[in-house]
Amino acid sequence: MARKEFSYRGKSLEQIKNMDTKEFVELLPARQRRSLLRGFSEDQKILLLKIKKAKEGKYKKNIKTHCRDMIVIPEMLGILVHVHNGKTFVPVDLQPETIGFYLGELTMTRSKVAHSAPGIGATKSSSASSVK
Repeated sequence: MARKEFSYRGKSLEQIKNMDTKEFVELLPARQRRSLLRGFSEDQKILLLKIKKAKEGKYKKNIKTHCRDMIVIPEMLGILVHVHNGKTFVPVDLQPETIGFYLGELTMTRSKVAHSAPGIGATKSSSASSVK
């Protein structure tokens, strides 16, 4: 089966990568557009610098960040970024489908609760079951 060509708001990936930043910002939804027009914070600038160095091959370590409010822009595509979820760093592979998302949206902060069997003394019948 043929793979569908990626497009974001009617633009192909090559067109998006060749766009000026201001042109790209116009494609984003209002919340992301407003955030990018305000400019990058210091943490976001450091993250972009690390990503730029990693693409050039000068940054060999894993890219780890606490910056969950960073919006995925075309320069970040193709990089593996470890985003903090409150407890650990979760690896996120930035693909074209993630353009316009916040990094925090790509890592869940809450995990599924997995309960095991009840402990001894938890119910009246649990003490009898341990004797069997």
